[in-house]
Amino acid sequence: MRRKKGIYIHEQSGWPEFLWDGEVIAGPLAAVRHKQGRLLGKMESLGFELRAEASLAVLTSDVVKSSAIEGEKLNPAEVRSSIARRLGLDIAGSPKAGRDVEGVVEMMLDGTRHFAKPLTKTRLFGWHASLFPTGRSGMKRMKVGGWRTRASGAMQVVSGPIGREKVHFEAPDADRLGAEMPRFLSWFNAEPTTDPVLKAGIAHFWFVTIHPFEDGNGRIARAIADMALARADGTKDRFYSMSSQIEAERKKYYLELESSQRGDVDITAWLAWFLGCLDRAIGNADQTLGAVLNKAKRWERINRRPVNARQCLVINRMLNGFEGFLSTSKYAKLAKCSTDTALRDIRELAERGILVQNASGGRSTSYRLGEPEDVADLRSGPGGHVATAPDGHRVRGSRRGSRRIRPRGCRWAGEVGSDGFSHSEPPSFLPWNCWRQPYGLVAVAVADTCFSRIAGVATHRNPKCCRPVSGGQAMRALGR
Repeated sequence: MRRKKGIYIHEQSGWPEFLWDGEVIAGPLAAVRHKQGRLLGKMESLGFELRAEASLAVLTSDVVKSSAIEGEKLNPAEVRSSIARRLGLDIAGSPKAGRDVEGVVEMMLDGTRHFAKPLTKTRLFGWHASLFPTGRSGMKRMKVGGWRTRASGAMQVVSGPIGREKVHFEAPDADRLGAEMPRFLSWFNAEPTTDPVLKAGIAHFWFVTIHPFEDGNGRIARAIADMALARADGTKDRFYSMSSQIEAERKKYYLELESSQRGDVDITAWLAWFLGCLDRAIGNADQTLGAVLNKAKRWERINRRPVNARQCLVINRMLNGFEGFLSTSKYAKLAKCSTDTALRDIRELAERGILVQNASGGRSTSYRLGEPEDVADLRSGPGGHVATAPDGHRVRGSRRGSRRIRPRGCRWAGEVGSDGFSHSEPPSFLPWNCWRQPYGLVAVAVADTCFSRIAGVATHRNPKCCRPVSGGQAMRALGR
């Protein structure tokens, strides 16, 4: 095999006293720290369960992508199941994880959940053993849970076809590991003299350059970097995935490693790339956390007037990978209630915009979740309940009047305008989802733009939305 000319960084006289240009690093480091603070502040505002779910999504991506960088494909569902079980989260219907998945998950969680504990030789040996539970790397038997030895030969990073391999990097000889690894571990466990984020980048580079194991060095190096980032964040929950971003920039990742490993002890270029990659990882966190943040936004709207326990159960199931649409019979099975109770609950959720009825009707009637911004902002106020719709309209009414004239589940009555039943524009009190939902709110007051007749029985243009209301019923409901 052809070894590239030049001296590797670990052969330099100044190794491992790394140097970098503070002026070049200062700007990217400040930008990363700012984004870190904003993301952590946003996640801190979520409840415990949502933070745990967010961390589950990020850790799943981290484990899958870290293995993908090395060309190993893991089943995301198995990874999610393994992490959820270890975090004490209930994920219904998840597959059982295999030994290969369990080992990677165990290593990643040990590093991030117990980031404050010292990183020791014994701990690293345990991580390595968990990655290779069979004692083999593919078909090749290898030493597991210990540093590589002279018998394993030179540790090289190569590419190209057999017989024409090109050596990109050669790690220190096995005889040097007895001195190299204690020095690294002592530095990692000491109180930081540099910013903790920079320490994560240095640790990643230093460990992968030593390459102390026969295999698995890249994954363990990224686990060490995640452990250092958890120390920098001051939390065991992970809300961004460095490994996912490295996998997306894998070619550049290897080029930067090779370039820095073949240079002198000035690692400014590596740290600049590492900070840029971390900045992009934090910036892309919303993609990974999108479902969780959407759920948080939805529940923030819903909880302004809480739903009952049955409704809460069903909404959570629909937010957690529910397949298909919701029907009355499905609701009854999920909530363990009668179909009458299910229908009443569904109508109430539809009234508030939490559920939206699909186009099909009759026995095929089904519902889907509405958008968070479509959920009516309902609060109690003096003289009855007040509803504030997304368009700013407010409706006040009493349950006693509304029940006398509207389908079951509707709760809001409007007010007659000072000029009687005639309005040139829709009045501000007109219930906002009157046009949006079947089983929507009945407009007690009458506007020219909404009703075709304004005397006697007022008939809505969309009869499926509201039932006819007589003038007498309207007046009695409003106390006129």
